[in-house]
Amino acid sequence: MWSLPPTDTVLHFLLLVAVAAQGMTAALAAGRRSMDWLGVCFLGCITALGGGTLRDLFLGHYPLAWVANPIYLALAGGAAFVTILIARLVHRLKVAFIVLDAIGLVIFTMAGCDVAWQMDATLPIVIVSGMVTGCAGGVLRDVLCNDVPLLFRSELYASVSVVTGLFYATAFGLQLNAELWTILTFVLGISFRLLAVRYKWEMPKFVFTDNEER
Repeated sequence: MWSLPPTDTVLHFLLLVAVAAQGMTAALAAGRRSMDWLGVCFLGCITALGGGTLRDLFLGHYPLAWVANPIYLALAGGAAFVTILIARLVHRLKVAFIVLDAIGLVIFTMAGCDVAWQMDATLPIVIVSGMVTGCAGGVLRDVLCNDVPLLFRSELYASVSVVTGLFYATAFGLQLNAELWTILTFVLGISFRLLAVRYKWEMPKFVFTDNEER
């Protein structure tokens, strides 16, 4: 009933972009906490690879992605290190951070869905796998930097991952080219996340207090 596009070269390329992008967001976050260079590179690896690692552990998917492809470690750490060198040249670091994080969120969501699909997982597991892969690395980054994770802030975040995963997982029934569908999903996810930040789209809040008026 449900079908996903086969693993394609576009997704492979975007995955490398996402690893680098998340490594850079880690460096920008670490710089606000005055971490040393080694700490920055280490945080870059955790941020870029943490979500995929958790996904693989949950699904029993071995070897882990960065064990099978050590180039991911080098890319994440290298991107974080390069960011140290160029950060002072970037005048709008907050904007860069948001854009790079959105890139990582969307691409890792697609990659997580793809891995679960290849393991013949059901649609709910495919979507959850995408969400874990897309969100967990950023949560680890923010927690280690003693920041409130983007996942728990006001603008839509996990919702973007869910919508991206559903679009990627279900609409391929239109029989579009796999690479084209990957690009369309990427554009949708990025647009959704950036629009949510720009216009402060939020999920309904649950507010509870025990100081009720009597």
